[in-house]
Amino acid sequence: MNPESPVTRSATAAVAVLLLVFALFMLARGMIETWPVFLSPVQSGLGWGRAEVASVYSVLMMVFGLGGILTGLAHDRFGPRIIYTAGLLMLGGGFFAASRSETVWQFYVAVGVCGGFGAAAIGMVPAQSLISRWFDRNLAAALAVASTGLGFGTLCLAPLSQVLIDAFEWRGALEIIGGTIILLSVAVLLLPWRRIAAGPIRPVGASSGPSLREAVSGRAFWALWGAFFATSVGMYAISLQSVTYMVENGMDPLDAATAFGVAGGLSIVGMLVTGIAADRWDRRVIAVLSYGLSMIGLLALWLLPQLPIAAAVLAFVTCFGLSLGVRSPVIATLSAQLFRGRGMASIYGSIQTGQGVGAAVGTWIAGILHDATGNYSAVFILSFAALFVAVALFWFVPEMRIAGARTKEG
Repeated sequence: MNPESPVTRSATAAVAVLLLVFALFMLARGMIETWPVFLSPVQSGLGWGRAEVASVYSVLMMVFGLGGILTGLAHDRFGPRIIYTAGLLMLGGGFFAASRSETVWQFYVAVGVCGGFGAAAIGMVPAQSLISRWFDRNLAAALAVASTGLGFGTLCLAPLSQVLIDAFEWRGALEIIGGTIILLSVAVLLLPWRRIAAGPIRPVGASSGPSLREAVSGRAFWALWGAFFATSVGMYAISLQSVTYMVENGMDPLDAATAFGVAGGLSIVGMLVTGIAADRWDRRVIAVLSYGLSMIGLLALWLLPQLPIAAAVLAFVTCFGLSLGVRSPVIATLSAQLFRGRGMASIYGSIQTGQGVGAAVGTWIAGILHDATGNYSAVFILSFAALFVAVALFWFVPEMRIAGARTKEG
């Protein structure tokens, strides 16, 4: 085939679009998952309690989760050029403003609101829309590749943030990161968005299937929302505290940040393997096995003071990392099975808010529990309890059992 043929050019353009949205999603989730690296320096620098610093992350995750709905509406109205550029400006401007902030409410506005909306605007909502215009038969695989931006973002940006903190302190690190993202928005603004947004594939709307209003009146919707919520409570209650916990138990700050980044990097493998397995076997079984892996990792971290540091951290990084984020594609697949049709996108977007709300609640309560008890035991108990709730929702809700047992169609 002639390398300049329309088919080849279209395939090349599709890959380029996929790499673009992957890079932007990597930046979005990388900045969110990097905040735990700033937890201890900000707390020490401003003399705050752990609950106050953790509450900033709670606001960030809450706004990020709920911002997906607004992002979708704005993307449909204004297009990707405006959404991506505005998102980068908000994300970069928020973190830059945080370098000048002194009070909790200023961090809420800068990191929480601006950072949260900015990350949502360059996240998976616009990415899904763009990818669906360039990929048809391999749409699921393309979305899986884009989703691995979470792991790559954590793997790259967590250690980088710690290096910048060591060199320029936390205010200087936030200033450099925020300023770089603002400059990046100029380059993104100049991209050929008309061609990027066009794509060769036109979406075909389905006229059947439940609407969002019909879905929220059923048990299946709230089971999926609850699974997202409980999973996020359990995972984020610990992930925010993990770097500081490792440092307080004898690890070098850069080593702890690197371990956290590697855990995020392993989520890439976990998501890809889980996606393949969920197409072959009962999705509930795959989900429950992943929760078991998460719990083993959390137990290893909890026992860090009693175990050799290297062994405990290795077990935590491996088990926690391989299970990090893997429930998202399972829940997305179950949602598609249960709510296929005209309202599928809006229904899944609403289900996904459970992730942001759960992360916000988990980190907020974890901060309060740490300050109230002076240790992390209550935080680990909260995490285990929330993950058990998620397991129960997957295993005992009838709609989840029926949808989970379905194998790949065709």
